[in-house]
Amino acid sequence: MTWEIYLLYLAALGAFFATPPDLSQFLIMSNSLRHGVRRSLWTVAGDLTANSLQMTVAAFGLAAVIALSATALTLVKWLGVAYLAYLGVSLLFRGPAKDSSVAAENPNAPALFRQGFLTSSANPYAVVFFGALFPQFIDPAAPVWPQLAILGLTYLVVDGVLLVTWGWAASQAAAPLKRLGGIWMNRISGGLTLMAAVLLASKDLAVEARR
Repeated sequence: MTWEIYLLYLAALGAFFATPPDLSQFLIMSNSLRHGVRRSLWTVAGDLTANSLQMTVAAFGLAAVIALSATALTLVKWLGVAYLAYLGVSLLFRGPAKDSSVAAENPNAPALFRQGFLTSSANPYAVVFFGALFPQFIDPAAPVWPQLAILGLTYLVVDGVLLVTWGWAASQAAAPLKRLGGIWMNRISGGLTLMAAVLLASKDLAVEARR
């Protein structure tokens, strides 16, 4: 892989990420509002871990198999919608946190990691995306696996930086919102999570409409 091809790949990623927040970014913002950007890093880690597994599946050439399994794609997608909708609704109807429930309002690292992992895994089309993206920037005359590693790691770094940036921006809004009362924190956070669920559902409905 030449530097020219690598820079072209970076430009392609820049164009891909130059969009409004997606479902993972909404979840990061939601967790950063409630728990701070440092704790939301566990959610980022879960998201990137799921991306790593999706890249691995794509690298082994299973993208075509998954693309043919419409039933499996639909099932995974709607399970993800239901999970995010449950999180969002539970936050909307949750009252302000009390001193006695601090632990409940601060989930542990595995719980935050699991949220990020499940949310990203709920988008199985990512496997097809990686399977279509990476071959465009691979030189068949050079060893393939090192090139795949470079492309994959670059994607994870760019995605991770953007997720942390969205989380930091949300955390900056947390202090003034807390002065309005904890119930507003929950409502805004729940709204962001529901937006992620709606976005995930709308993507699936759009795909079904094109069939």
